[in-house]
Amino acid sequence: MNAAPPGPAELQAAFLARGYVADDALATALRLVVALGKPLLLEGPAGVGKTEAAKTLAATLGTRLIRLQCYEGLDAQSALYEWNYARQLLHLRAAELGGLGGVTDEDLYSERFLMARPLLQAIREEQAPVLLIDEVDRADDAFEAFLLELLAEWQITVPELGTIEARTRPHVILTSNRSRELSDALRRRCLYHWTEYPSRAQELAIVHARLPGVNETLAQQVTNAVHALRALPLGKPPGVAETLDWAAALVSLHADHLDAPGIRATLGAVLKLREDQLLAAPTLQGLAAQTAAGRPPGA
Repeated sequence: MNAAPPGPAELQAAFLARGYVADDALATALRLVVALGKPLLLEGPAGVGKTEAAKTLAATLGTRLIRLQCYEGLDAQSALYEWNYARQLLHLRAAELGGLGGVTDEDLYSERFLMARPLLQAIREEQAPVLLIDEVDRADDAFEAFLLELLAEWQITVPELGTIEARTRPHVILTSNRSRELSDALRRRCLYHWTEYPSRAQELAIVHARLPGVNETLAQQVTNAVHALRALPLGKPPGVAETLDWAAALVSLHADHLDAPGIRATLGAVLKLREDQLLAAPTLQGLAAQTAAGRPPGA
């Protein structure tokens, strides 16, 4: 008999123990993924922790994370399986040299020559894995249509081997940065959660959870500064990962507060476009001036 899925509060506590600060809505959505067996579409800007949520869920459940990274041109075959043609050719050559006679299709197209890709791996797992279909908005409409069938049936057909049904239904999380609109049909099959940038208090908690060695003053100053930068029309606003990278970079330089030299030395950890660095220069100068005057940057 399967154990009851953890409740939202239990998930929040387990996530926090692993350095991920999940709000009530996200914890509830993830709980429903496990309880109802329905996919969850996590949508939101890049860098807000959508992928990390799936990784942390797998760690919390003690199960395998299987990740399918979507990209333009991804087709169903590449996501499901491939035949190991190199091994098949070697098998043919060995049979010829060994005088073993003809090799049949059943020999060549058998399990030992099958290379399972993420979707087939998820179907064949004994314990329900967390299947992360990452950045599904990068794939095209044809692949999205294929996903609809898979999410409904949880079985695939390998022509040479027959139909393979899921041993256990995976816990499915799809992420989207909304670079294109997904179909209504896909949305209807999923639970939905919009993931926004965290509040200052949430982001400060994330910094302390992931970087326990950072002092309170620096953590607050970095968090406030990142929120000030996100208010600018940047090409690539800093995500939570950049907040952590920036704080870690400053800690590695033995900084205990955010000042002009520290900003100059570590700017590449938080802003990844030259245009954004130039646009943010006045704001960053103001942040440094506030620190020098003894006021919290970005407050």
